[in-house]
Amino acid sequence: MVITLLAATFSISNVSAQSTSDSLRIKNASWRTTRLSREVVWRESHFDTLFGSKQNINLIVLKNRRRKPQIALASAGDSLKPTSWFGEKFGAMVALNGTFFDTKNGGSVDLIKIDGKVIDTTRVTGNKLIEHQQAAIVIHRNRVRIKFGGNQSGWDRQLGEDNVMTTGPLLLQDGKPHVLQKNAFNDNRHPRTCICIGPRKQLILATVDGRNANAQGMNLHELTNLMRWLGCRHAINFDGGGSTTLWLNSVGQGSNGVVNYPSDSKQWIHTGERPVSNVLLIL
Repeated sequence: MVITLLAATFSISNVSAQSTSDSLRIKNASWRTTRLSREVVWRESHFDTLFGSKQNINLIVLKNRRRKPQIALASAGDSLKPTSWFGEKFGAMVALNGTFFDTKNGGSVDLIKIDGKVIDTTRVTGNKLIEHQQAAIVIHRNRVRIKFGGNQSGWDRQLGEDNVMTTGPLLLQDGKPHVLQKNAFNDNRHPRTCICIGPRKQLILATVDGRNANAQGMNLHELTNLMRWLGCRHAINFDGGGSTTLWLNSVGQGSNGVVNYPSDSKQWIHTGERPVSNVLLIL
């Protein structure tokens, strides 16, 4: 089976010259490709110029379908563990950091439901849900879907799927960029983690490195464009910053399987993971 990654079709008349050149860089990029299994492909590429800056991107591409490999969520409960710890503990092929969490006390600040059991609930402050509490990924019969719930408190607890991770902001919905609030989290560049439903029913997991001279990271508008140019119709943001980590089993790079460059180390190295509360796994 050949897994392909296609660029999205878009109207050049509706984008700036800079966006046009950036989209072509993504379309024509030389991705270093490694097949992790018959169904799963790892792709990585470094860009000297993308969005006017250096960028380093890792992608995991697989079919979003009912057959193997299994897609799962995992939580450390009230404790915090490195993404690599989750990967090793569950014998995963791939581990990707998940949604937002309490860095002092542990536990997710957004709803996590695994195999029908609610592990953490969304912590609401005030009368309005913040952006990363307004959308979620759900896994049903080994197929990932992205759902948008909006500002209604408790909407995620009403989802019927057995595996739910509330996160966000939502980036793409039916191929169109979702309106993002104007704030520092959305508008400043940081390391980023996200997933999308891509072309030909593919599931794409992505990390973007940042906070380093070798990779500046992206704001969420740039991340949205990246996922759109990769052909995604639905895309959602995960926790990023120092949490952004992609771990692969048996990579053999002397890096405990981490293939991106976690920013907490403040160096261009694969070590220095930030402990997190939850992850997405490919088993």
